[in-house]
Amino acid sequence: MQELEGLVESLEKGDLPLEESLKSFERGVELTRTCQQALDEAEQKVRILTSDSEQADLEPFQDGD
Repeated sequence: MQELEGLVESLEKGDLPLEESLKSFERGVELTRTCQQALDEAEQKVRILTSDSEQADLEPFQDGD
């Protein structure tokens, strides 16, 4: 994520040569896809965990005292 933020800052400044800007843009696209995939996987895990917990029977809380 930090690398992606750095690329965005560099591109926003607008002082990179065209070829370097294109390489930075391509790298940014790769990083964005990687981040999106990680988010999708995390979302799927959350869905699995919450669906299991909705089906589980609730038990009263017992204080350990």
